[in-house]
Amino acid sequence: MEYHNPVLLKETVDGLNIKEDGVYVDVTFGGGGHSKEILSRLGENGKLFAFDQDQDALDNAIDDPRFKLISQNFRHIKKFLRFYGIKKVDGILGDFGVSSHQFDVAERGFSLRFEADLDMRMDQEGDISAYNVVNEYSEKELVSILSQYGEVRGAKAIAAQIVEVREEQPIKTTEELRVALKRFLPNYKEHKILAQIYQAIRIEVNQEIEVLKEFLLETTELLDTGGRISLISYHSLEDRLVKRFIRNGLFEGEPEKDFYGRFEVPFKKVGGLIVPSKEEIKTNNRARSAKLRIAERL
Repeated sequence: MEYHNPVLLKETVDGLNIKEDGVYVDVTFGGGGHSKEILSRLGENGKLFAFDQDQDALDNAIDDPRFKLISQNFRHIKKFLRFYGIKKVDGILGDFGVSSHQFDVAERGFSLRFEADLDMRMDQEGDISAYNVVNEYSEKELVSILSQYGEVRGAKAIAAQIVEVREEQPIKTTEELRVALKRFLPNYKEHKILAQIYQAIRIEVNQEIEVLKEFLLETTELLDTGGRISLISYHSLEDRLVKRFIRNGLFEGEPEKDFYGRFEVPFKKVGGLIVPSKEEIKTNNRARSAKLRIAERL
C-alpha cells in the first residue's frame, strides 16, 4: 500500500518555478512524493525543508543532505525555519487535507469504511480527539461546527440527537456515531451526510481553519520577492480562504484604499485554478476534489 499518492504532482511543483540553488518548503510532507519531485529539480546547493505533525510520516524521511524533515505543525513554519537559520524562502508547497495513509489506517478514525475509536487527530499526541468533540462539546458548539465546517443541513437536529444519545452512554466509535444518527442518514445519502459530519469534526479536532490562516499570514513574511506558493485544497472552506488571501491578503472584508483608491496586495496569482485531469482522478479517486492555486510574492 502506498503511503500517499501525491495529487497534481507535476503541476504543483511546476508552479514553484524552482531555482536550482533555491530554498523551498513542503509543509505537508506525508509520503514525500512532492518533496522528492522538488529535490529532483534542485542543484547541490538547493535546500528543502518539510513539515509533518503525523508521527507515521517520519518513517518516510528522505536521506539527502539537502533535505530536513521537521516534526511539527506547519502553523509554526516561521519559528522553526528560523531555528535552522532560514529567514527567507523561494517557494512553499502545501497539499492540505487528510493523507491516503490516514484514511487507510482504520484505527486513526478518519475513514467511513472502518469501525474505529473516534480519534481523527493528525498529530497523534494532540489533546483533543473526535471523542472529546462528540461527547464533551455543548449542543450549541456542535451546531456551530457542523454548520460552519461541514455545511451540514439539519445541524441543529443532529447536534440535539448527539447530546441525547451521549446522555445515556458515551459515543466511543465511528459505528456508534453512525447508529446514533441513523434516522438522519437515508440510504441514498448516508455516505455524503456522514462525510460532511466527519469533515466538520476533523476540522475542529485539528484546528484546520485556524492553522491555515496562521500559515498564510506567515507566508507573506517568509517568501522572498518573486517567491511562490503552490497550494492544494480539498474543500470549499479552505479554497475560499486561499483564493481570497491571494486576491487581497485578507480572509474577510476588503483592504483599505489610499486617497487614490489603490491598495497593496502581497501576491499576484499565477495562472488560473488547476484541477486534476479525468485520467488522474481515474487512477487516484481522492484527487477528485483537489483545487490548486499558485501565487507569486510581490
